[in-house]
Amino acid sequence: MLDFRQACFFIARKSMIERSIIQSRGAKNVVLENGQPGFQFQLRNPNYRGVQASLIDGIDVTLNGKSYPCETAQWTLQGQTYSLQEVLSSTSARWQLDELATVTIPVDAPLPNGIYDLRVCVYIRRPYIPGPFCRSPFRASAKIVVVNSGVLTGPQLSVSTYSYTGDMYTLMTLEDVMADIADMGATGIEMLAEGNIPGYPTPSNAWRDEWFGLLEKYQLTPTNLGTWVDTAMWQTSDLTVEQGTAQIRHDLQLAKSLGFTSIRPKFGVTTMELDPHPIWQESVLRSLDLAEELDIVICPEIHSPTPIKHKVTQDYIEFINTHKSSKFKLMIDTGIFQTAPCDDGHEGIEVKGGKRPPFLEPLNVPMVDLQEILQHVYFIQTKFFEIDDQLNDLHIPWQPIVETLQNAGWKGWLSSEYEGRREPYRGRDQVRRQHALLRNLLK
Repeated sequence: MLDFRQACFFIARKSMIERSIIQSRGAKNVVLENGQPGFQFQLRNPNYRGVQASLIDGIDVTLNGKSYPCETAQWTLQGQTYSLQEVLSSTSARWQLDELATVTIPVDAPLPNGIYDLRVCVYIRRPYIPGPFCRSPFRASAKIVVVNSGVLTGPQLSVSTYSYTGDMYTLMTLEDVMADIADMGATGIEMLAEGNIPGYPTPSNAWRDEWFGLLEKYQLTPTNLGTWVDTAMWQTSDLTVEQGTAQIRHDLQLAKSLGFTSIRPKFGVTTMELDPHPIWQESVLRSLDLAEELDIVICPEIHSPTPIKHKVTQDYIEFINTHKSSKFKLMIDTGIFQTAPCDDGHEGIEVKGGKRPPFLEPLNVPMVDLQEILQHVYFIQTKFFEIDDQLNDLHIPWQPIVETLQNAGWKGWLSSEYEGRREPYRGRDQVRRQHALLRNLLK
């Protein structure tokens, strides 16, 4: 029977351990006590039960083909760090099933941003298994992504919770997502109101308290709140201007109460080129006073298949120039710069007769078009689909995008929006890859 302290621990636990032995979070460069560079990673206990630390009989580590002697690895268990000999002689330390072990090895030099092949064999002695079989080997391998964090002086890095679609609330909690974001050195979190806020449109006070507690714990800043104005909510009638206005004003209040600085109201569309429903202008206009009062920016999204030189985008810019409000600006989705088609990851969209919907075709918008409107851009969703093992994006040209932003002195948020295949944990791995890639370019 659990005592009160143990019961509180299980009730308060808000994160999940990955099924794989080698965890994707926690892979990073460190400096050892002797000043030598080290590399650190985290492991799940591969056994079916927790063990006394003295039953850990070492670990073989191979990193990108180089082997590291078992005795050089340090073990951190329950907040305390031990050498192998200290582990073997320990009388109180344990490796519990629901706790991670951190393993640290000395390396010749810090690892640059990139993807590395890590192989381990963990040895655990099991005294109830006889003879030579007592020392049980548990082998695992993984491609781990190293992202070296640091202060950025230009554009800042954020992550959209949309990137974890399918994993969030099944394999990952909100805290797991926020821990991932912080672990890769990003400082912003973008959220989908109806995707990730339990109880929307009126989240509970308990959830709000949890939200602010996690923001403080992981030192994250709320960036953009993705919202919707579903103009075709009913098959028999469209939303009126009054209803659209009420939706925007509600979401502005919600965003303010949760610390966000912008909302993206996605209006229903009337054409294949994403022309927004005609109520958008009047609904936004009637909400600008509240946006000004709350200091929240309303950001319509420029999303494929709508290029920058298109009536939709130009109408938004005309609205900005006409009403001269600093609380209406543009959000750019980098899918408009896509140079190659991607047919993966678009759940609910079928390619019929061999023809893709227009919004799946690459637009390849030129950088000069982006440069011309950057003064009106508040937020950029760094949409992507796949980054390979050499940190090459197969669809989005990041180098010219980043160069355009840096040359213009643009310093807003770049928010990762992964929209590729949804195999378990793939989103979290791909987001780490994108941040490693972007960190290399944002130096």
